[in-house]
Amino acid sequence: MGSEMCIRDRLEGFTNILIGIGPLILAGSILGIFLEKTGTTKKMVNVFVEMLGTKNSPISLNMIGFIISIPVFCDAAFVILSHLNKTLSKKTKTPLVGLTVALSTGLFAPHVLVPPTPGPLAAASNLQLENILLLITVGGIIAFILIIVGGAYGNYLIKKNKYTFEEGEEDQSKNEKISDVPGFTLAILPILIPIILMGAGTLIKFLPTDFIIIDLLNLITQPTFALGIGMLFAFRLFINKNKTNINKSIKKGVIQAAPILIITGMGGSLGSIIQTIPLYDFAKDISSYQSLGILIPFGIAALLKTAQGSSTVAIITTSSIVFPLLPLLNLDSEIGKVWVIMSLGVGSMTVSHANDSYFWIVSQMSGMDVKTAYKTHTMGTLLQGVIGFIIVFTGYSLWRVL
Repeated sequence: MGSEMCIRDRLEGFTNILIGIGPLILAGSILGIFLEKTGTTKKMVNVFVEMLGTKNSPISLNMIGFIISIPVFCDAAFVILSHLNKTLSKKTKTPLVGLTVALSTGLFAPHVLVPPTPGPLAAASNLQLENILLLITVGGIIAFILIIVGGAYGNYLIKKNKYTFEEGEEDQSKNEKISDVPGFTLAILPILIPIILMGAGTLIKFLPTDFIIIDLLNLITQPTFALGIGMLFAFRLFINKNKTNINKSIKKGVIQAAPILIITGMGGSLGSIIQTIPLYDFAKDISSYQSLGILIPFGIAALLKTAQGSSTVAIITTSSIVFPLLPLLNLDSEIGKVWVIMSLGVGSMTVSHANDSYFWIVSQMSGMDVKTAYKTHTMGTLLQGVIGFIIVFTGYSLWRVL
């Protein structure tokens, strides 16, 4: 009987998390392929390089990583941007290792902190957070600070290493027609529109309930519909291209999303089992728990991330673990839940190493050996995680005082 209940809980957790954020993962994956196939990512890189100058290439990659990784998984986004990373290295005669870390850390921070990335969005659902706009705002600010940390570390690596050109590599950008690349405004809309809609979803609650289109507004500001609308804007990027590319891009996006869906579902399954453990009853007599505050979600998330590799699984599982403890920690308010999500988000960055698929994607797509990847990418994620917690803890402490 007990084993049957355990299996039922696992299946329920698996299906619930996939129903909740599965469409988001699928839409984000397809959107990422659209951005790649239409040359949109190349346009964004060119715009930031022109704005900031070739000497600030790491910051340019930071910025583009920050934007792209909000709707797209960082693994997929790095694959999409990797050849542009190499192109930029050759164009600016900049050591590839520094640009690689700038890009990988720029993609990593919003991946764990800013909706509609599945991890923080699933955590918001598990913690029953309603104010998504507050989560996007706080997560965006902290993620932006952390990509600057990654960019600074990338700059340090650039100064420490020499530029080397590998023979036989082709500059793929030479074969791309600039006239076929969409304008920056058109390119940014598929990413910007979903964020605006989800943020507006929080403000709609202040409208009168008898407002004539309130039901429609509530529908389109839901994360799944918001990202779906972003995809519709992405369709426009194919206007002057072969229409068969749309079907091919959708198919590739579905294939790319499949393993991510499985990993996310497994995280939901584990979280469902953990929720059956009476953690509150166990912890309520330990007075020191309250003083630990957001150190608890950070520590659990960092432990799970380091042990099993997936940031998304660490976020989903940790949010399930700490939910019963929120009243005990005085973190059951909306802003308290946001601080918890920020804490477990930066915890899930600490650290990316050999059991993390992102570690291997970064190292293999950039031609790094394992030792170099540990010294650069892993160290970069450690810096982001530790500094991220200091920032979150400072903000949390100020909130408690005020």
